[in-house]
Amino acid sequence: RWQKVLYERQPFPDNYVDQRFLEELRKNVHARQYRYWAVVFQSGAVVQQLCSVCVFVLTWWYMDAGMLSPQGLFGAALLSSLLGYVLFDAVDGGAGRWESGRTRWADLKSTLVFAAFTYGFSPVLKTLTESISTDTIYAMSALMLLGHLIFFDYGANAAIVSSTLSLNMAIFASVCLASRLPRALHAFVMVTFAMQIFALWPMLQKKLKARTPRCYVGVTVLFALAALAGLATISSVGAVLFTLLLLSISCLCPYCLIRLQLLKDNIHGPWDEAEIKEDLSRFLM
Repeated sequence: RWQKVLYERQPFPDNYVDQRFLEELRKNVHARQYRYWAVVFQSGAVVQQLCSVCVFVLTWWYMDAGMLSPQGLFGAALLSSLLGYVLFDAVDGGAGRWESGRTRWADLKSTLVFAAFTYGFSPVLKTLTESISTDTIYAMSALMLLGHLIFFDYGANAAIVSSTLSLNMAIFASVCLASRLPRALHAFVMVTFAMQIFALWPMLQKKLKARTPRCYVGVTVLFALAALAGLATISSVGAVLFTLLLLSISCLCPYCLIRLQLLKDNIHGPWDEAEIKEDLSRFLM
């Protein structure tokens, strides 16, 4: 009788297998079973980041067209930051702050230092790209914002994820766009707003997603509606296309993922590479 061993001589060729070979066949051993609404919930991170980029570009367009004053934007952004700061601590009762050991006085000093340096260098930011054509600035900004969306940390454990690179690309795009605004005050407010929406806002999103999922869903829907309403004031066609994009990401893509899971056919069996599970460290002494 044939035995699946190599240390004994048998009257069979080396590549011989009998009818029992496929008895150990297993399919989709490590396949994950997704639920539709769970995938829709996870897609909210992508939706929110797309809306963040949309709101940022809309805000810049309003300021460039003179429809939004820098004082009004700064006041609204400051009020929103204060509300978000209070909500960030209220969600977990201050447990995260206690674990990190960071005080409110330290947060205030960091904010003041950032605001002071940004305001001091705003004339430089305003004249930084005067020698570059406007078309090149727009192309660079679009490329940087696209890179920000690609490298953003949506919660996936992948090599392409880089929060630092994503944030730097978003700030670079904000500096490029701010240099095309009328005054240095506009550039200061624009860069400050970019830091709020690209750095602070995602931190609050993650805290809401982990602590209060229902509140996170509500905030995502309201934020998407606000972005669509702002885009509709500029271009109705753009608003319709952006709506289709958000619906495709949040509804259609999860459905396609679940349907494609049914077609997965990974096979496992005795032909796989052997896994040594025994502790062999004693042989290394």
